Amino acid sequence: MLNLTATTVLVIGLIVLAVLVVAAMAYQTAHRLDRLHVRVDLSMQALESALARRAAVARAVAASIPADEGRKLRAAADLAESAPLDEREVMENRLSAAIGAIDLESLPRSLVAEIADADTRVTMARRFHNDAVRDTRALRGRRFVRWLHLGGTAPMPRYIDIVDRGGLLPAALLAQSDGRRVSARVILVDPDGAVLLIHGHEPVPDGETPTRYWWFTVGGGVEPGEELTAAASRELLEETGRSLPPTSFVGPLFRREAVFTFEGDIIDSVEYFFAATCERFEPAPSGWTELERRSLDELRWVTEDEIRGLAGPVYPRALADLLPGVRAALAAGRAPAGSPAPID
Repeated sequence: MLNLTATTVLVIGLIVLAVLVVAAMAYQTAHRLDRLHVRVDLSMQALESALARRAAVARAVAASIPADEGRKLRAAADLAESAPLDEREVMENRLSAAIGAIDLESLPRSLVAEIADADTRVTMARRFHNDAVRDTRALRGRRFVRWLHLGGTAPMPRYIDIVDRGGLLPAALLAQSDGRRVSARVILVDPDGAVLLIHGHEPVPDGETPTRYWWFTVGGGVEPGEELTAAASRELLEETGRSLPPTSFVGPLFRREAVFTFEGDIIDSVEYFFAATCERFEPAPSGWTELERRSLDELRWVTEDEIRGLAGPVYPRALADLLPGVRAALAAGRAPAGSPAPID
């Protein structure tokens, strides 16, 4: 008969205890993941409902504007509502741009209020959904969860990038940051209509090849107490070498709520987009930080058509569709009336 020593019994007891602790943690984590996935599903349903209402409002507006414009707006609403999932963002962004092109002064006040309400509902629903996606992805990204495959076979939830282009959000929403990082970004346009974009990638250790690349506009974080236009001017100088006074910027035209990962951190930010125009120049960055030097590849002037053909995502995703409105705002020398339209 096997004679177990006290030490052996203690070791076996500790192993059993460790297994029970790991099992309990795994159960709790799996249960939390299940709740988070339910939250993602419910928030997506709420977003779908808000988008459906926006499409209905767009069709109502289409009946009140000139026939040609009305047909285009109605077609954009129908395509957005019926698009398959992998094309939904593109179609919703086109609907946003179509709504943004409406002459609000020609509409009855009741319809203007409906557009504002629909845009606000979509903005808030998208924010709630992206918050749920952020929390779920953060938990599923932990080593403990990955090692034990606690995420199961459920697909990784994804952020939703939709332009909510009405331009009539309440002022309270404009000022809202909730402690998130606030950034000022610049859509810099040359006389031919080309835009200056930055190409960058996820930082990787020396000797490794980046796998994630993207394009984005000039800009960066606003310092404490700094005005948005002053931040836009400073970032433009630091990142391109071009100096423009704060009075040169039109806007903010758009407001973007961005949740993304960068160098292992989750960045939750609010971005305000300004527009400015100047002659084309050769960028000469003078203020790139050490991290920016490791993650930024080039600055390039690109036309509206070239933006659509760039390899890798462009942020904001609907930039090409937004450029006609940007050029119109620059020509007028001011932003459209109302709070900046939220984009993503």
